[in-house]
Amino acid sequence: MRFLSNTPAHDLTYSDVFMAPNRSTVTSRLDVDLTTTDGLDQPLPLVVANMTAISGRRMAETIARRGGLAVLPQDLPVDVLAESIARVKRAPTVFETPITVSPNTTVGETVTLMAKRAHGFAVVIDPRGVPLGLVGETEARGVDRFSQAHEVMTNALTLVDPKTTPQEVFDTLTHTRQRLAIAVDAAGTLVGVMSTKGALRSAIYRPALDEKGRLKVAAAIGISGDSAGRAKALLEAGADVLVLDTAHGHQQRMMDALATVLPARDAFADRTGRRAPLVAGNVVTAEGTTDLLDAGADVVKVGVGPGAMCTTRMQTGVGRPQFSAVLECSAAARERGGAVWADGGVRYPRDVALALAAGAGNVMIGSWFAGTHESTGDMLHDPDGRAYKESFGMASARAVRSRTRHQSSFDKAKAALFEEGISGSKMYLDPQRPGVEDLVDWITSGVRSSCTYAGARTLAEFHERAVIGLQSSSGYEEGRPIVSSWL
Repeated sequence: MRFLSNTPAHDLTYSDVFMAPNRSTVTSRLDVDLTTTDGLDQPLPLVVANMTAISGRRMAETIARRGGLAVLPQDLPVDVLAESIARVKRAPTVFETPITVSPNTTVGETVTLMAKRAHGFAVVIDPRGVPLGLVGETEARGVDRFSQAHEVMTNALTLVDPKTTPQEVFDTLTHTRQRLAIAVDAAGTLVGVMSTKGALRSAIYRPALDEKGRLKVAAAIGISGDSAGRAKALLEAGADVLVLDTAHGHQQRMMDALATVLPARDAFADRTGRRAPLVAGNVVTAEGTTDLLDAGADVVKVGVGPGAMCTTRMQTGVGRPQFSAVLECSAAARERGGAVWADGGVRYPRDVALALAAGAGNVMIGSWFAGTHESTGDMLHDPDGRAYKESFGMASARAVRSRTRHQSSFDKAKAALFEEGISGSKMYLDPQRPGVEDLVDWITSGVRSSCTYAGARTLAEFHERAVIGLQSSSGYEEGRPIVSSWL
């Protein structure tokens, strides 16, 4: 990456910069390979942040199916995380995970469950897992909430073999004018579902798979307590990546945690042949990056204070504009043979592209994904009927209460005095992009186009060829679309 004019003397946010086009021979966005450059070889450079309000099993399955990676949060008990990892590993890799209900489930409960998946359907199954019918918005509309699923379901089902290709599913649904294809195995047991949009996505995206052909998932570890024991348990459960996470990653406790986790990781790798990458952070300087890499991290997370739920900069004055932080830290990481994840501060597809241009191997997204069907929170509605989910920062009083739930009342009260984050924020679902896959479509479309403008077919070429210029706040505003007339 190079600057269009002189290297700036001050640090920059994503909003402070733009990318200038290059002469390009890339003729199509689909000619661009978005495989990550951080050594993880993900098909898509997107990571869901390990925030309790965002990342869970549903999110992990969905993002991995499209080539990304979700990090399960550290605040959950190990046995709960192990079960979540196991369920991700059992999930279908091409067909979507269905919402299932019994014939006697009430319509009210069914509708609540339907909101947890973007495809918006529940499959009614018998005790053996055989599909009996389908309940969607049409079947549930205007029906008493205490009616049962079998009373309203449609039994006009489109059943397909799990080996059916996405294009065949698309053609079948188009021909039958059905809304959902249901994959069943030889015994007639439900495997997964696929909509026409899901079929198109399955033809475009490659899933992120482990060596056994299962969906990948990561898990976070704190730097307090038995980090090595937690790492061992998560690896045994099937975690593909371990993330040692704390707000201030450039500290001795992080080095000590890495020193204890490394032997556990390496022993597991020697026994199983599966070496899980270690990600550590967060830092914003070259020194912090090299210290963590020298301590054993494979990837360093970069970002202090740019997140939508974070109040660190306003409360402490600590942090750094994210574009400059990623640019400096990624350069330091490459000198050590490592990589960085850009964590926080992205609000538009352009920001993801700029983070990758600055040298990030992956881009971590939190609050942007909070307002989606797949995030962990319950669907709520404001007085105007707008759907939203609650989000909160991982250093907020709400998160601290959860993290310290096993401590004494006095210790919990002391910890609650030190809050650096928003405890409750309404993240509204975008009616045009209510699912995380909708946002992934928007993001990847933008990043692919950015690569074609730069004349790059890979993300490594993108970083090498990107030309970045500086802009004023009015220059940034000039680039915003006008959704209604200004007259």
